[in-house]
Parts: sequence; C-alpha cells; structure tokens
Amino acid sequence: MVAPLTGGPDGAGSRDTGDRPRTVGDRTAPTAAGPATAVGGTERTRVRRLPDLAVHDRAALHAVLDAGRVAHLAVTEGGQPYALPVAYARDGERVLVHGSTGSRLFRHLAAGAPACLTVTLLDGLVLARSAFESSMNYRCAMVLGTLTTLTGEAKAAALHRLSEHLLPGRWAEIRPPSARELAATLVLALPLDECSVKISAGPPDDPEDDLHRPVWAGVVPVVETYGTPQPDPRLRHDLPPPEW
Repeated sequence: MVAPLTGGPDGAGSRDTGDRPRTVGDRTAPTAAGPATAVGGTERTRVRRLPDLAVHDRAALHAVLDAGRVAHLAVTEGGQPYALPVAYARDGERVLVHGSTGSRLFRHLAAGAPACLTVTLLDGLVLARSAFESSMNYRCAMVLGTLTTLTGEAKAAALHRLSEHLLPGRWAEIRPPSARELAATLVLALPLDECSVKISAGPPDDPEDDLHRPVWAGVVPVVETYGTPQPDPRLRHDLPPPEW
C-alpha cells in the first residue's frame, strides 16, 4: 500500500497572523518586477482573504497537484457557470484532463473557453473553543487559463501520464485504448501559467479570553488511504491485487 495522503507539510501555514507564523515554501509575495507567471503573481490570482496563507513557491504548487486525484474544472456557457469534477494529472508545467467527445462542456473547453481548475486537499478539522474560530487545515491550488486539445502521439502520452498518476503501474498490464476509444476521448491540457496556492495548518487560533473554557481543542487529522481490494466477481485468473 502506498502511504496515505495525510496532514500538510511539516510547518505548514497557520491562520494566525500574530506570533505563531508557520510557513511552507516561499510565502514572499512576488514583486512587481517578477515574472507574470509566478505563483500568485497576477491580479487575478493574488490571495486577498488571509493573504498570509498564500504560498508563492512553484514547488508547493506541484506538490499540491501531485497529491490530489480529483479537480473541479469550472467553465461558463451561455451565462451559466458549471463546475465539473475531473480526474487529472500534472505533467510538468501543465495539468491534463480527459473526457468524452460527446460532452458539451468538454467541447466548449476545447474551443477555448476560459476555465478555472481547483484542487483542494483536506488535512484536518481544527476544533476551536468557539464556532467562529473552528476551521480546517487544507492545501488548495487554483489554475486559470484556457485549455488546448492534444492529438496524436501527444494525446497517447497524456493518457499514459493520467493512468500512471491515478493507477500506478497499470498501463503496462492493461489493454491500451483502441482507435475507437481514442476517437471518443478528448484530452485537454491547461498550462500552469496563472495560478495560486493557499495552505493552512496548525492549531486553533483562539483568543486569550476563550482559553479557560472547558472544551477540548486541537486538530483532528483527515487522511485518505486505500481500502481492502475487492476482486471483480468475473475475475478468471488467480492474481494478486496491486500493491499500493
């Protein structure tokens, strides 16, 4: 079994803006002279709510995307916003997604509609001594941009990358996509050119006058892990499950 996805990086950012700063990566805001592609480096990606939780380190962006499996891809069509849950994989400085050629929204994205992709990892429930201060520990990435359609060898390589991220090692064992299946699949890529990262971790930030209350306070970690494999009833071979 692979290690479970568990609490955020040691020393992750706190909601606290006082005397308990805890950081992950580079939280130094990009300067005006910095590159437009810096994490959080554009007006649209500048974190306004709790800006001390913003992380401007590209390695932190990669880490959040690599740890997740499901993203929400938002797009507007005909004035109506939609948010699609999608499987994804990071491939260098882009995110790969795939869907059916019959999907109206995927065709809209393939045509160049502006999109917003988000990935959120819940690391813990923060139990404070008041409802107001109770919160969550999390890692979150947001990517803005337009997606491009991949074809030919680039499309096949992207499907392999998606499979390896979601189902490590399976591509070498399973039947590859047929020509008909490839024709029915859209593979899109979203560059990591305009994005932001926000990370919160640490104990409750209760005010001093709440500390006397007889209420347990702290963090309850939330972890994601694999369960016991359940074989297909039609399995015709005595084979072990993947050792994830």
